[in-house]
Amino acid sequence: MSQWLEGHRQAIVAAILTSLVSTIVLGAALFLTRRPSPASITIHAITPLPTPTRAQTATPGPIQVYVAGAVARPGVYAIPWDSRVQQAITAAGGAIADADLVRVNLAQRVHDEEQIYVPHQGEGVTPILATPAPRTISTGVASAPGQRININTADISELDALPGIGPALAQRILDYRQANGSFRRAEDIKKVSGIADTIFERIKDLITVE
Repeated sequence: MSQWLEGHRQAIVAAILTSLVSTIVLGAALFLTRRPSPASITIHAITPLPTPTRAQTATPGPIQVYVAGAVARPGVYAIPWDSRVQQAITAAGGAIADADLVRVNLAQRVHDEEQIYVPHQGEGVTPILATPAPRTISTGVASAPGQRININTADISELDALPGIGPALAQRILDYRQANGSFRRAEDIKKVSGIADTIFERIKDLITVE
């Protein structure tokens, strides 16, 4: 028996190796056939979120201001709503040679229906920088309904209460009255320097010479 094994050892080893290799190959084949197929990969495009937009705000329209005094072209001008006194004076042609700009706050903001007065050098009155828009007369005889201010007898506080006048023009009215006498007509108040048609239209129904 041992002699037979010795004589067929190589054949036996070869058969064992062949059987082993066949087993491995068969096992690998079975593993591959039973292995589940990988799931398919789906790529989804990412849509960017909309960028929020800031709501637009309406820009206020231009304002109307009256520029008087030592400027090239006194009058009413339309300027941007956030303008300064300097821009209002520029709109009126700029200050003239004898303008006293030291007494004017060029950086002050102006508002609709305001009056900006540029004094002359040596002028002995307080300049008007920003006279408020029409206001209710609450002092003097004009406080009663239907009554008017007599511009021939009114004091500076009563004149100052008129819309568009202010302390400087009120003093000018008193100075004019002292130098020239009483006003004969209400329209004569326009002879006072700085009182143009625009101001007169605002006060004509509030004043009298009687």
